Amino acid sequence: MDLDIVDLSRLQFAITALYHFLFVPLTLGLSILVAIMETVFVMTGRTIWRDMTKFWGVLFGINFAMGVATGVVMEFQFGMNWSYYSHYVGDIFGAPLAIEGLMAFFMEATFVGLFFFGWDRLSKVKHLIVTCLMAIGTNFSALWILVANGWMQNPVGAAFNPQTMRMEVTDFFAVLTNPVAQAKFVHTVSAGYVMASLFVLGVSAWYLLKGRHLHLAKRSMTVAASFGLAASLSVVVLGDESGYLSSEHQKMKLASIEAMWETEPAPASFTAFGFPDREARETHFAVHIPWVMGLIGTRSLNTEIPGINQLVKNAEGNIRNGIDAYDALQTIRAAKSEAEIPDEARLRFENNGANMGYALLLMRYVDDPRKATDEQIHKAAMDTVPPVGPLFWTFRIMVALGMFFIVLTGTFFWLSVRHKLDAYPWLLKVAVLSIPLPWIAAECGWVVAELGRQPWIIEGVLPTAMAVSNLGASTLLLTIGCFVLIYTVLLVIELKLMVKAIRKGPEHESEPHLSFYEPMIKKLAAAR
Repeated sequence: MDLDIVDLSRLQFAITALYHFLFVPLTLGLSILVAIMETVFVMTGRTIWRDMTKFWGVLFGINFAMGVATGVVMEFQFGMNWSYYSHYVGDIFGAPLAIEGLMAFFMEATFVGLFFFGWDRLSKVKHLIVTCLMAIGTNFSALWILVANGWMQNPVGAAFNPQTMRMEVTDFFAVLTNPVAQAKFVHTVSAGYVMASLFVLGVSAWYLLKGRHLHLAKRSMTVAASFGLAASLSVVVLGDESGYLSSEHQKMKLASIEAMWETEPAPASFTAFGFPDREARETHFAVHIPWVMGLIGTRSLNTEIPGINQLVKNAEGNIRNGIDAYDALQTIRAAKSEAEIPDEARLRFENNGANMGYALLLMRYVDDPRKATDEQIHKAAMDTVPPVGPLFWTFRIMVALGMFFIVLTGTFFWLSVRHKLDAYPWLLKVAVLSIPLPWIAAECGWVVAELGRQPWIIEGVLPTAMAVSNLGASTLLLTIGCFVLIYTVLLVIELKLMVKAIRKGPEHESEPHLSFYEPMIKKLAAAR
């Protein structure tokens, strides 16, 4: 397979996915915040909370529309750019996508429409139910996508069929309850909650600095700070769970994130800082924190985390076993009937079939993996090491931003309890400037998850280079240019619509802020 086509196909999907992920987390978080605000409105009857629900709901709606527009294209890309992948795992991967489209998406879209057009047609309680179902549908939609993605990281509940040459479902419940998929789901939606909280916090802080919509801004900040603090803490906890699962199912990803070239005595240290060098297989100027990585990765003091060099050696062994499975598969495929399949070939495939994907890594260097040399096997084993430098730094940027979000939301939560949200203008400016940071953290998280899986499109089963469609480079370059242009236009439209809605503010000011009454209070005091 022409590697240029592979790289271009990956680049195209990465661009569309990164653009799409600009909208998804904010949609997830705003749906919950809007539901919280309307719940308070129904419980208290205070119209300021209805105004808040409507205002933040408008921003949710703008973002939701752009998320749908950018997300639909991604599903078509599986058939266009990744046709062999779609053929190979369509039975497993197609089911969650179909459920997402037929169930969650239509549920979500229906209740979004009722949310916007049902204010004067539904009672307060009924409209609240609609809003809650909208939030559930929005988050439920993300579940099925992450179930599919989690299966790519940890392929469970499926088996390879030598007759059809495809992966087929053996236990859909195992696919659904895949621990990697569940951890990714809760971690991703929690990151969306943090993003929405920082967005609401920053916009509200801007209103306070401008002296506008103070009642709405302070109440919104209180909700965002408390919800954002809880979400920020949960992201850390759930990220720890993801790290633990990586030590079980994606050892190479974990070792690459840590730039851990050699296996360290347990418990392994955490590399806080350093400069990974892939050629020299070492990390220069590394600053280590003892025990931390061992505790995160294994939750024990006596379990080793294998280093990259050891995992490369393990991969060489897997490749050799995979070659044996590949040879057995060719014997099975050559038989004219089930009765003619040699028992010896069946046994070899049963014993080594789990490693056949490693043999496919050799297709980059030789047409028939059985003819591979020792040097080619070593090169294929080295290909199992993802880009260490980008993984190392994007992970640390993500973690650093996560710690900052905890401090920021915790600070504003404390100020809201003391009713001093506007006491420190410099803090309000920090909140406004922090609005883009959750997007940076979310994109870094996506890069870590997807780049860390390379060279696999399905971990240990199907190499990325084997999954692409046979398209020309010119076709891919043309579509990449079109996607970048169209998505950039959509992003500009999104930003303009959001900024316009924020500058306009809520349609009604049901409860004017105290400064409206201050002149009258001063006159009354002077008269006395």
